[in-house]
Amino acid sequence: MCQIDQHHRNQCQYCRLKKCQGMGAEFFNGQPVSELISQLLRAEPYPNSRYGAQCGQQLAGGNSSVMGIDNICELAARLLFSTIEWVRNIPYFPDLPVSEQVALLRLSWSELFILNAAQSALPLHTAPLLAAAGFHSSPMPADRVVSFMDQVRVFQDQVDKLTRLQVDSAEYSCLKAIALFSPGENACGLSDPAHIESLQEKAQVALTEYERMQYPGHPQRFGRLLLRLPALRAVPANLISQLFFMRLVGKTPIETLIRDMHFKEECTIPSFSEHSELF
Repeated sequence: MCQIDQHHRNQCQYCRLKKCQGMGAEFFNGQPVSELISQLLRAEPYPNSRYGAQCGQQLAGGNSSVMGIDNICELAARLLFSTIEWVRNIPYFPDLPVSEQVALLRLSWSELFILNAAQSALPLHTAPLLAAAGFHSSPMPADRVVSFMDQVRVFQDQVDKLTRLQVDSAEYSCLKAIALFSPGENACGLSDPAHIESLQEKAQVALTEYERMQYPGHPQRFGRLLLRLPALRAVPANLISQLFFMRLVGKTPIETLIRDMHFKEECTIPSFSEHSELF
């Protein structure tokens, strides 16, 4: 076997692979990854990164460009429920006190949803989104429509930028962990913000090492990925709730639904027919 050390690890990929396998390393796309990334990936509910596009085609009868309002909202609900399932199965989170879990989900659910929307290629079309928000059923002042449209464009822009970066599954998992374990500026509801920050640092370190190994020719990629997270926080959570979940939850705060889903033994997606009173 060839010599495999810090200075010679890239000279023979076959011998490097054999050595990593012998040491029990986990792999993603043929490259060794940290145990944390491996655990984050195993928790992912999506069969592949085109989950949203495929489901969209099924719901729209093979043509995702003509998806109806209910179909878009149902697909968004699937993503939200899958997000909760992922959170429940990743390292560290289940060990936190219940109050910490609730606080972190409340602070980060909208960022996690945007990341999942980009990862799963959720079909986004302005007209159905506006209809889902109720603009076609109840006229609104022009200034409110303009403001809302600006926010919709911000949401779509964030998804588009993530798509253009061609973020892979391991990177999405790390970004979601970093977003989840974020104490925020005021650490509202957290009894031990320093511990949460240490968990966030673990995810950042894992992503740093992954970028160095997987994309050695793109040293700026790690910074570009991290810069996406502050931009996601600029998208109002109530906008996402109004766009995708108003028909599902009505006047119930989306945070209440998320909390209830998190503490159920098994997450199930409610049928929209069960909520016909909301339409």
